[in-house]
Amino acid sequence: MDRPPPSLSQFVVKVHSRCDLACDHCYVYEHADTSWRGRPKTISRAILARSADRIAEHARAHGLTTVHVVLHGGEPLLAGPAGLRMAAEEFHRATDGVTTLDLRIHTNGVLLNERFLDLFDTYGIKVGVSLDGDREANDRHRRFRDGRSSHAQVLKAVELLNRPAYRHLFAGLLCTIDIENDPVAVYDALVALDPPRIDFLLPHATWDEPPPRPGAAPAPYADWLMAVHDRWDAAGRPVPVRMFESIRRTLRGESSLIESLGLTPADLVVIETDGAFEQADSLKTAYDGAPATGMDVFSHTLDDVLAHPGMAARRQSADELSAQCRDCPVVTSCGGGLYAHRYRTGPRGGSFDHPSVYCPDLLALITAVRDREEAAAPAPRAWPATADDLDGFDALAAGHGDAATVAALRDAQTVANWDLLAAVRATATSDDRTSKAAWELLTALDTDAPDALDSVLAHPWTRPWATRTLQHGTGPTGGLAELAAAAALRARRGDTVTVPLRGRRLRLPGLGVVILPDDADGAPHAQVTAEDDDFTVRAGRHTLRIAWSEGVDGCSPYWHPVRVVELPGWSPALEDTDPLREHDGWPVTARTTGGATKIWAEDLTVAWTLLTTQLPDHADLLAESVRSVVPLRAPDGLDGPDGGLVATTSRQVTGAVGTALPASPDLLALLLLRSCRLLTLGALLDRYALYHPRATDPTTYGPLAPAYAALAVADFWHARLRSGAGQVAESEFASWRARATAAVQRLDDAPELTLIGARFVARMHETLAARYS
Repeated sequence: MDRPPPSLSQFVVKVHSRCDLACDHCYVYEHADTSWRGRPKTISRAILARSADRIAEHARAHGLTTVHVVLHGGEPLLAGPAGLRMAAEEFHRATDGVTTLDLRIHTNGVLLNERFLDLFDTYGIKVGVSLDGDREANDRHRRFRDGRSSHAQVLKAVELLNRPAYRHLFAGLLCTIDIENDPVAVYDALVALDPPRIDFLLPHATWDEPPPRPGAAPAPYADWLMAVHDRWDAAGRPVPVRMFESIRRTLRGESSLIESLGLTPADLVVIETDGAFEQADSLKTAYDGAPATGMDVFSHTLDDVLAHPGMAARRQSADELSAQCRDCPVVTSCGGGLYAHRYRTGPRGGSFDHPSVYCPDLLALITAVRDREEAAAPAPRAWPATADDLDGFDALAAGHGDAATVAALRDAQTVANWDLLAAVRATATSDDRTSKAAWELLTALDTDAPDALDSVLAHPWTRPWATRTLQHGTGPTGGLAELAAAAALRARRGDTVTVPLRGRRLRLPGLGVVILPDDADGAPHAQVTAEDDDFTVRAGRHTLRIAWSEGVDGCSPYWHPVRVVELPGWSPALEDTDPLREHDGWPVTARTTGGATKIWAEDLTVAWTLLTTQLPDHADLLAESVRSVVPLRAPDGLDGPDGGLVATTSRQVTGAVGTALPASPDLLALLLLRSCRLLTLGALLDRYALYHPRATDPTTYGPLAPAYAALAVADFWHARLRSGAGQVAESEFASWRARATAAVQRLDDAPELTLIGARFVARMHETLAARYS
């Protein structure tokens, strides 16, 4: 069995155990568990205080940067403003200075009013609301005890949350699926309310109490959800839907956003109104007492709860799922489904060692989403479009080629980055005015100053930032404003751009970083305005006017510009300012100053001279491929007579090489040449389908990389040998020619390769035969 995860970070705190609605699909009151009958109606201050202290104790012991607390019920608003204020006070008191508190409440919305929302605004409490769609859909289950509809009251609650004063508190809508409802009508009704996100919840069920399946369809819940998916997709995905985002993420090998999908270990515990620690509420649907742990906040720590067998069972890996699940092609995305939905009684009693009761639906849903994502993705070409394209491809595969071919590949990457930014903009919430204004400016620059826009689109960390933002569904979109400000500054436009700060740092991609004074720490944004000779940054009570020529000498305390090494035919940026400049885990240096900057410039000059004189074709390609050099620090133990030869590129980072300065400029030339080859391969992979779908990890260069890079190193030592570099060059060339030959031979008949990928290998074979025979 896997070791338990190091911590719990999600806590559902029951502040009231009763409800003002009588929803007939409620797992708390209408399913197997009856423990609510013996609970106090409201939680006491003593239990709240002890619960908060336990959470803070756990966060301190495990170094948690954030804890997520959801005030729940029953209906938590029945605790009243005073009770909820007491809860907020206790959780803030305990966690202050220990960890960041993400405090939320989930409500049916019936009682929500301005008094509650003013309280929530004071304590930063985000609000999620349950709503099952339009009135017809919602009234199917969510009614008062006397049969009255709750729909109108919930719409009033959402209307309140959408007011400008409260919109920042709106966390989203939760909809429990009923397949008797029209999926498109349900979706349209929810989207019309402009929520920041939507969650769809499969109704809780087990093999003993299976979900309704009217009709003969084998996977009706998948059919219902795919009707929603297709409507959502056709509308341009106007709102994040966590189920669909989780499927996309888990198909890429990332974590799920919801407990019911994926293999992410469960890290949630429930605290009841009597202080009892319980497992996930969904277990109430399995059997009476299923969530119980026998532990409470007064007698047990959260580490004790972690060790409970039921908690450990919910942290199973794929190897510990049922045999049917282990053999399933979508197990890493499905994860066996929600743990509670696997329950089934048998001759030896009940157990969770089964697939989900929704197994056919989950398989059909995940498969359908995967197929649509693959069909919609802009697939790399199966073959170069023209004879000229094919000649350029062959030349690059052989290790030479012309700069124009690489420039065309780079332009295609720039266009793809623009599409990524458009997708990021689509994830921004409707009240994100900063991102909206930034996007409008970026689209204006596309017409008015395309070169300035292309510069930021081609910036090495535009793609990885955008990719990470999309992977998180609704991650911070402030990078749009950073890019817009940098592009506007390059265009010398007079626009004033509002840009979120990173602490005291204002990131301007490709230009540099502004570091604000110490007492500007609390300012969330800065306003940036460009003029002909300088630009102005305003944040809080500070105004900085920065000349374009300022800071290059390293003497400005506030402005750290990117320095450019101007060489004949190549002008690489010495990128030591961007806070996103990580390179595959290698530690970056602090900003270089004085003598260190001079050494970098001198060594780059000598390395470039060597390449232009001894490997001119390769130098032309390098000038197009490598636009930024990131100084790295060789970790302890790798420093040696050759400086450790530390150099790295990333499949996601275009145009940048990270390297530790080696012992001599000729070794720097070698590192640059090898890195250039990998960047070229990355550009080719963006353009052409060299590998079969899902045959390789798309975040890596794949199996072609070792051979292609070894050819570059062999080329380098061959050139050095021809220039009279002596015995070292002769030995290194012999060694790398053998390595390259073996690496290329290993690719013969490689199953991962497409026809164009096999052609790439054939050109490398021809290079070895023609150049070194």
